[in-house]
Amino acid sequence: MQRSFLLYFLITLIGLIFIGRLFQLQIIKHESYDPIHNAAVKIMYDYPERGYVYDRNGKLLIANQLSYDVMVQPNQVKELDTLEFCKLLNIDEEDFLKRFKKAEKYATYLPSVFLKQLAKEDFAFLQEKLHKYRGFYIQKRIIRDYPIKAAANVLGYIGEVNEQKARENDYYQQGELEGKDGIERQYENELRGRKGKKYLHRNRFNKVTGSFKDGIYDTLPENGKDLMLTLDIDLQVYAQKLMKGKRGGIVAIEPSTGEILALVTAPSYDPNMLVGRKRSKNSVKLFNDTISKPSYDRGLLAAYAPGSPFKMMNALIGLQEKVINQQTGFSCYGGYRYGNRANEFMKCHCDIYGTPLKLKTAIAKSCNSYFSNTYKRIVEKDNNPTEGVNNWHNHVASFGLGNYLGYDLPAGQKGLIPDGNYYNRRLNYRWNGSSIISNAIGQGEILTTPIQLANFTAAIANRGYFYTPHIVKKIDSSFIDNPKYIQPKKTTIDKEHFEPVIEAMHEVFKTGTGRWSQVKGIEICGKTGTAENFVIIEGIKKQLADHSILVAFAPKKNPKIALAVFVENGGYGSTIAAPITSLLIEKYINGEISAKNKYRELNMLNKSLQEIYDIQLQKPIEIASRTK
Repeated sequence: MQRSFLLYFLITLIGLIFIGRLFQLQIIKHESYDPIHNAAVKIMYDYPERGYVYDRNGKLLIANQLSYDVMVQPNQVKELDTLEFCKLLNIDEEDFLKRFKKAEKYATYLPSVFLKQLAKEDFAFLQEKLHKYRGFYIQKRIIRDYPIKAAANVLGYIGEVNEQKARENDYYQQGELEGKDGIERQYENELRGRKGKKYLHRNRFNKVTGSFKDGIYDTLPENGKDLMLTLDIDLQVYAQKLMKGKRGGIVAIEPSTGEILALVTAPSYDPNMLVGRKRSKNSVKLFNDTISKPSYDRGLLAAYAPGSPFKMMNALIGLQEKVINQQTGFSCYGGYRYGNRANEFMKCHCDIYGTPLKLKTAIAKSCNSYFSNTYKRIVEKDNNPTEGVNNWHNHVASFGLGNYLGYDLPAGQKGLIPDGNYYNRRLNYRWNGSSIISNAIGQGEILTTPIQLANFTAAIANRGYFYTPHIVKKIDSSFIDNPKYIQPKKTTIDKEHFEPVIEAMHEVFKTGTGRWSQVKGIEICGKTGTAENFVIIEGIKKQLADHSILVAFAPKKNPKIALAVFVENGGYGSTIAAPITSLLIEKYINGEISAKNKYRELNMLNKSLQEIYDIQLQKPIEIASRTK
């Protein structure tokens, strides 16, 4: 009796276990069932259209085109005629094995790209033959097309997802495409959309017989969102033409919004170079060029000494700290002596000898002596240089200098605005205002990027506040409403101190260093600059050709554009940076260059500094001795 009971109990228990397991598989796990591991299932991805990108005026900057990839799912591949298959794809057996092992290493049960971006003429022929080779199929793919061959540094490019990214992110499969730089990278989630999946059932002959389970697991693709940029592509293209044969960066901002109108790096490249099968060869060429650096965004990453445009900053701080006023005068005797040694003398080219200069004239004529006296007063105001420099640093930082601005592009450089602790570490607490006097004229340890100086200029144009620079204006039909970009940031300088500085900047283009670059009918306010350029050669510090700089905004009232222009080794700011600036302002505000300024335009379009760059590369010591 007991044995009979035990037998019934065991049968009942085993039956309950089977029923429980079936319930778990059929009911509980049914919704989360993943057919991806089923050898009889073929997964077809339906890739969405990536979002289109337009400039602020609706001109198309990035579009899409179809591409065809040969895909492989290793666990579904059966024996095949390798030689015949290789001949079909125009590859050799060694290449076949290399590609197949890479796919196996990634995942045997997941599809990955075997051969990417077939030519259109090969697609139809291969499509007919591929059913003979189980585990291989053709996948349509969306790749990019750039109708206007400009702004590569802004737009970026798309490239293959690597193995590590594919393992870390469930959305991507190895070999798929994602944004790698610029807008494509920064707004990847918005642009990519969401791919759809189709699960297809196939028989033992590797032929699709229909949808798997009537398509209950299938999902539809969602197209990516379109972007409207703040960029004015006509201004961008014109600026790139003006920078042909030169190296440097140009950044133009709309002061009233912080919208970036142009973001130029020179030299640059055609963004179509990084599309399709030619991308691999071209990327090696572009990214390995360590001399011209066409893939290096000088507008965002190159940190230069700001030179004379920084004098306006020291003027504003001097006024705020009440160490000077508009009537304060300092005499200049060919420069500023800050010590007793012969080499402790900062030369000046204002050409006003002995007569005391006031603020307006000092900015217009770019007097080094005036701003050296002003800076020394700022630093030593309370007889505590450490606190004086800290206070000066805080004022400068309120304009966004010395830190990332927070714009919506992936590249960036902080630059450097030193504080008191910086000098205490470097100079062992033995220093005063004279020890760091080069900061007075934007040299010394100060480093800024072109976008930081353009933003600084926009803050002056706004009389004391700025909007965080940004490059995207709309996502689909919705304007950007991020508080980060629409709420103004106030500087530490009171509004009334900006007017005398702006009047002086206007004087620069009337009677000062920018007077040869005036534009009739447009009141330009700006400041030229010439930044010294040093390099270490054989352990010795040598001076190379100076950088040409100019910052400006226009018009004087209700400004529409603020910009910074850096031309590496361009010499005086008035010779190259100033005419380029005035041409860009005239082009943006008037829409064309007047007949009167056509000669200026032609001169800048044809001006090349390549000879200087070549000499510096081949004979740096010789060029250093020439440019002292």
